[in-house]
Amino acid sequence: QVQLIESGGGLVQAGGSLRLSCIASIRTFGFYAMAWFRQAPGKEREFVAAITWATGNPDYADSVKGRFTISRDNAKNTVYLQMNSLKPDDTAVYYCASRPGGVLLTYASYPYWGQGTQVTISS
Repeated sequence: QVQLIESGGGLVQAGGSLRLSCIASIRTFGFYAMAWFRQAPGKEREFVAAITWATGNPDYADSVKGRFTISRDNAKNTVYLQMNSLKPDDTAVYYCASRPGGVLLTYASYPYWGQGTQVTISS
């Protein structure tokens, strides 16, 4: 069973930065993809960024490209989401997710989820 625990959310002003962390318990990291999704009130859960344990190559949503950076540290079983130049539109609950296999962009394809961490950006 895969267990994911997120942390690092909070309240910051527009233009500020946050770093989210996701500690994962996975038996074979090389066959898993890790991703971040977010969900704002009244909106669908949307893809933010993803990375594979095997290659470390990232994927980003267009809305965060150039501002967010996803990375992983296999020794710490942790995936990070560094968020810079934050905007009020980034306000959402951010979820860490994992699936066996490669990166996909829809939340329904991910069977494993963390509890979510709230990110609020004030203007």
